Amino acid sequence: MALITISWRATSCLLRRSCSLASARCVSGPSSAAEDTHKGKVPVSENRLLDRLGHSVGMDRAELLAREAGDDDPFEMKVIKRSKGSFEDPTIITSPNKERMIGCICEEDSLTINWMYLNKDEPKRCECGYWFKLVDASEQY
Repeated sequence: MALITISWRATSCLLRRSCSLASARCVSGPSSAAEDTHKGKVPVSENRLLDRLGHSVGMDRAELLAREAGDDDPFEMKVIKRSKGSFEDPTIITSPNKERMIGCICEEDSLTINWMYLNKDEPKRCECGYWFKLVDASEQY
């Protein structure tokens, strides 16, 4: 009889614990903000496959929309050619941020990249002697 009482207590304890966890999980409920999952997609009456833009989501969609708007480098990852690189005429790097990490390939045949941080409006010299300057993206144009 003692064996039945212990298993009954263990069962009731597990049942109470699982009920309290289930109620705690359901208290938050679904999010109250409605989300438009079809934002930017155009409904059509004819049955056809969607183009690449219709199927894309996230960063891929942002990149495609930027390319349609005329920005061929939406993530600013293209290689920038060095200019004269002197203190008076440094290579201009644009960024909307206060700081940006850049890499300089000092020699044409070099297998390493010299990485450095640039701060806004502070020219910085690389180990190879070239100067770089970070300016706000709106100032460039």
